[in-house]
Amino acid sequence: MRTAAPREFALRTNSRNDPYFTRDGQAIGRRAGALPAPQSPRTALMSVLPAPQLPRPPAVTQRTRLSERAAAALDAVLVIMPHQAGDAPLSQLPHAQRWRDLHAQALRSGGTSFASLPNERGTRAALGVLPRAASAFETLALAGRLFKELTSREIEALALAAPAREPRDALGALLSAALAHAFELPSFRKGRRRKQLRRIELVGGGRIDRAYLEAAADANNLARYLTALPPNVLEARAFRRLIGAVAREHGLRMRWLDERALARLGANAFLAVAAGNAERTAGIAHLSYRPRRGGTATRAGGAPDLALIGKGVLFDTGGTNLKPHRAMLDMHTDMAGSAVALAVLTALARLDAPVSADAWLAITENRIGPSAYRPQDVVRAANGTTIQVIHTDAEGRMVLADTLTLAGRTRPRLMVDFATLTGTCVYALTERMSGIFTNEPRLTARLLEAGRSSGERVWSFPFEPDYDSDLESKVADILQCAPEGKGDHILAARFLSRFVPEGTAWVHLDLSAAVRAGGLAHIHTDVTGFGVRYALELILRGRVLDSLGPRDRSRRR
Repeated sequence: MRTAAPREFALRTNSRNDPYFTRDGQAIGRRAGALPAPQSPRTALMSVLPAPQLPRPPAVTQRTRLSERAAAALDAVLVIMPHQAGDAPLSQLPHAQRWRDLHAQALRSGGTSFASLPNERGTRAALGVLPRAASAFETLALAGRLFKELTSREIEALALAAPAREPRDALGALLSAALAHAFELPSFRKGRRRKQLRRIELVGGGRIDRAYLEAAADANNLARYLTALPPNVLEARAFRRLIGAVAREHGLRMRWLDERALARLGANAFLAVAAGNAERTAGIAHLSYRPRRGGTATRAGGAPDLALIGKGVLFDTGGTNLKPHRAMLDMHTDMAGSAVALAVLTALARLDAPVSADAWLAITENRIGPSAYRPQDVVRAANGTTIQVIHTDAEGRMVLADTLTLAGRTRPRLMVDFATLTGTCVYALTERMSGIFTNEPRLTARLLEAGRSSGERVWSFPFEPDYDSDLESKVADILQCAPEGKGDHILAARFLSRFVPEGTAWVHLDLSAAVRAGGLAHIHTDVTGFGVRYALELILRGRVLDSLGPRDRSRRR
């Protein structure tokens, strides 16, 4: 959940028009007979929609040059140029004068211009000009703008080109945007479906790492797809089956810790949240990837280099502290952190990355009911820490507390958790960036650089020990959260740090950018999949593990 943002902010950011709810988000009466008769659990289960099939990505090929004949067989050609390059590199493209005209128009009209090439097909031409010293985010955003302008046309085949030598990531940004826009999120609408993009041609694409970009894009698409599924489709049983299918496809080992197993492990913070659910289907999925070569844990059961932890609250009502309508409406996306962690692990496996990694996905709902946990309950977590519950809508930190503890017992070198955790992080950053926290100050520079390089920007918040005084309890070891909402994103991070083993490096990513109206950068959907590109950049290109040095094998279990 995202808790503790000021009430007026929550209402302002969920400003949908609904005639059956008041301005402050509370329900009002409907006419008699307007609601369907209640269903029994068995009848309701039978009416659940089937999950749609995950779309296939388009085929990607490369060519050194694009001829007029080849362009005439395409629906569109998209080009990005840096501001400082001038129009000379455009001579490499077919109908070069048309591209020069587009370039001049783009400089006058805000950076983009569109026309049709003079061929029988009327191939659509789109050109974008980057500002000087454009960042990775700006490059991705420009690529996304070009594709948004073409959404009125059904495009099955296109070419992408960045004829200037710099910036090196321009063609990669176009490819990332193409793969994102080609991917359809789950839809249950009747009627004819639009034609899908089937073929992408990269012109002069020798400067990009296609395997990495395609793996990152497919992982982002997986995270977005899962996060967008309706809650009656992605309930706990279905998610468990889906995780198992993904694990088999990518050669991952998986075990499922159900509620009985978690009770034996003392994971009572997680179980407190799950207690309000109608069925005992919650659990923690533990997946393992071990590279065929490299890494420090190539043997099954060895300590991993990396543990990825994801919050997977499939629907968050707020529990006993029930959310109002507006704040609850999009709470099927409260499992975005688990989708990101799963997607990152699949990308590592696909790339055969030389990093041994586990993913721990905390899967439950936070429901209201006779057995739901309550404010002032005292719960003992898996590491023995007692927690005084203050607000049941701060459930995310409860399920993560035990999941971090269990992940920490495997002795990873680095733990990274992903969670749509607090409204105050959204209030501080909006949905354009996400917040990071770490118990290792030496990692901060790499964490920020990974955000700049990936285009998924992050901001580092304070992580000082004196904040702990705001979480002092008179009856337990720690308060779940402060009764006031101020600085809750910082206090949530301080709370979670109590469940990270001493001596283990840890990064917490508060996913304030998981959902943004209109999308973000090259992503055009409200669900952004934020965190996938960031994590892959941090792990593989940023080589964050190198900054930790070799594993301390003397550290006790």
